Amino acid sequence: MRALRRFTVRAQLPAPLQPLQTLAMNLRWTWHPPTQDLFASLDHQAWERSGHDPVRVLGEISSARFAELAADAETVVTVRELADDLAAYLGEPRWYQVENEDDPNLPEAVAYFSMEFGVSEVLPNYSGGLGVLAGDHLKAASDLGVPLVAVGLLYRSGYFRQSLALDGWQVETYPVLDPQGLPLHLLTDESGAPTLVSVNMPGGRVLNARVWRAAVGRVPLLLLDSDIEENDADLRGVTDRLYGGDQDHRIRQEILVGVGGVRAVRAFCAASGHPVPRVFHTNEGHAGYLGLERIRELQDAEGLDFDEALAVVRAGTVFTTHTPVPAGIDRFPLDMVRHYFDDSAKAHALLPGVATDRVLALGAEENPSMFNMAHMGLRLAQRANGVSKLHGAVSRGMFGDLWSGFDTTEVPIGSVTNGVHGQTWEAEEVTALIGPPAPHPAALEGDGPSDALLWDLRTSLRTRLVGEVRRRVREAWLQRGASVPELSWTDHVFDPDVLTVGFARRVPTYKRLTLMLRDPDRLRDMLLDPYRPVQLVVAGKAHPADDGGKALIQQIVRFADDPAVRHRIVFLPDYDMSMARYLYWGCDVWLNNPLRPLEACGTSGMKSALNGGLNLSIRDGWWDEFYDGANGWAIPTADGVDDPHRRDDLEANALYELLATQVAPAFYDRTEGVPHRWVELVRHTLTTLRPQVQATRMVREYVEDWYSPAARAARRIATDDFAPAREVAAFRTRLNAAWPSVKVVGVDASGLPDTPVVGAPMTVRAVVALAGLDPTDVAVEAVVGRVGETDELTETVTVPMKHVGPVDGAEPDGAERFEAGVQLPHAGLTGYTVRVLPHNPLLASPVELGKVVLAG
Repeated sequence: MRALRRFTVRAQLPAPLQPLQTLAMNLRWTWHPPTQDLFASLDHQAWERSGHDPVRVLGEISSARFAELAADAETVVTVRELADDLAAYLGEPRWYQVENEDDPNLPEAVAYFSMEFGVSEVLPNYSGGLGVLAGDHLKAASDLGVPLVAVGLLYRSGYFRQSLALDGWQVETYPVLDPQGLPLHLLTDESGAPTLVSVNMPGGRVLNARVWRAAVGRVPLLLLDSDIEENDADLRGVTDRLYGGDQDHRIRQEILVGVGGVRAVRAFCAASGHPVPRVFHTNEGHAGYLGLERIRELQDAEGLDFDEALAVVRAGTVFTTHTPVPAGIDRFPLDMVRHYFDDSAKAHALLPGVATDRVLALGAEENPSMFNMAHMGLRLAQRANGVSKLHGAVSRGMFGDLWSGFDTTEVPIGSVTNGVHGQTWEAEEVTALIGPPAPHPAALEGDGPSDALLWDLRTSLRTRLVGEVRRRVREAWLQRGASVPELSWTDHVFDPDVLTVGFARRVPTYKRLTLMLRDPDRLRDMLLDPYRPVQLVVAGKAHPADDGGKALIQQIVRFADDPAVRHRIVFLPDYDMSMARYLYWGCDVWLNNPLRPLEACGTSGMKSALNGGLNLSIRDGWWDEFYDGANGWAIPTADGVDDPHRRDDLEANALYELLATQVAPAFYDRTEGVPHRWVELVRHTLTTLRPQVQATRMVREYVEDWYSPAARAARRIATDDFAPAREVAAFRTRLNAAWPSVKVVGVDASGLPDTPVVGAPMTVRAVVALAGLDPTDVAVEAVVGRVGETDELTETVTVPMKHVGPVDGAEPDGAERFEAGVQLPHAGLTGYTVRVLPHNPLLASPVELGKVVLAG
């Protein structure tokens, strides 16, 4: 007989072992080896069967075993000590609390929204880098004491489990998760009943969700779950799968995480006494509807109109884009968005009182029939950033049309380069040898470990990876239908003494999974080289709807199935966090060959670097700024080659050349068994990259450069019963009315000598018709730079112009005079112009509103 439904029953623990429940339910154990060791010691077989899941371990241990453990004094003492250690970690002042003593402007709380969170494989709420980055963000925030409240969805089938058919085609399965068997607590009200958040749907229906809370160290993670009896059948399935279903399914998910997520935060703060967030961080555009819910709140509770509420929301919102290409942006048909946000039936509207046309305008793009989630995210946030320096530049170009008339460099999108959580991804052996991750790059200088010790470390980690590869290859072939007697060859897959290259990530086309197969014969020769062989481990999932990505996986699998090379190249199915650790620990080289500049950041190579792995990568994402010539290798790119096939040929050839002429010789050229040149690169990587790639560095940057300014702006705009918000809204209304008539009606310069030299002064004067605006409403600037044949200015320098006074006589009414002294910044052909921008002390910058008037 088959069970109709599955659920998890948790064990009754003896009194001396009661703290085990607390230790299991706080995900700090995922980066705290002593707690992991404790659970492994309770029942090693159960620990392995569970996939290192403490909650499952507690469910599998027998009552007799618990009684035995409760009678063991050493176990009881260890449990109590670790529980005390966790309590201290949760309560003690950390970096943020210490900083707050001197900086009262730090936010009391920050709400962090993301569509996925990769905290641990035991909570499979992630698909790839975006989710794992979000999980690392929460862990680093916990370690630093940053008061985050995180919000996402609980997917009943998570992402998917990947296996391979006999022909190498990806097969997906969707195991159903039981929330009661996960490290989650249900958010309840005072009576103990589940707290429900409700979101109105078209047709008078309601989408309800209960809220599960995961404890990520000090950070509460709220996950909304629609699979409850209160919902209609189709609405119960809103949170069934991550990135599953059609666009209608997707927009329901994004409405729930955005609108419902804000309501969940309010319910959680009310129930727990947690500080109410002033700052909201939208991690990618999926949760962008949260800004609309906050506008509705402000309209209802504070009596603000839409523009006033928008000013408040913008002041306290940070938007992070992870998308380097327009195709990666969530876009919905305008009619679909109108269907969900229509306010014609106000009693059942999703956001009563929020005008639909204002909602639609926030997501407007070039195609008038589409609604752009990234555009809405940018319009709802006063601060926006990409996730590496290069990605920031790419984003400024990609979204530059929202700030038409400004140079790309002026587009107000900055960058915070991603980081990774060191304690999660660094092997214990690395930490034991060189100490815990520190912010200063001196750990391996002076009396650091010898070359021989570092080489022994790398060899031991590689050997562990080889054992895991053999186990997973055997398991994958059994899933594909092979029989045990024909798999003896899997005992000899890989060699602990061979240069090991790893390539593991999602499989969109731009990441070029099969670039390594561009010349199959050449790759085969490298794998089978009798003197300097290479072995290659590949892993990654293609989206279930991406047949092109699945075909790339099949191409790799078929090559790796060849008996002549299958001991040197493997494809490991079902890539997840548990597999990733072995790869990051054991691979000597981490390969990354995206089509530049389409990798926003990429963090897998950072995790390899934490363990002394060397990166072999296209200079894209984080590697573009962190590569220094001595921490790995940069694959040359064929920039400017328009033919994609020729570009792939050129870059694949560069990859082969680097492996054959630089990477392999450095690995195999040895003195007394130690490759000193290789170890020098490892030492330099651990010394310089290890501090830079930490998620604690990333989160501190967010706090100091993004959250704190947002908190100050949010406080300021809400003072005096939101008087500044009303001021900003009135300013924008006045500006919008006058701006089409603002003109620079005259420009001249004087004071230049007959032969100007660099640094020579000149005076620029301008007459500006302000169309009724006050001179304090604008910033007038002289712009000087190099000029080419098309008269386009480059390498510009801007100088504020001072208001001199009104113009008398024949000039247009309302015209004002401005002037500035300018020093010539460049030699060669030079030009200048004058521009007018909005000015208000409540704006983050004059560029913010995307308005500019140029002379001429």
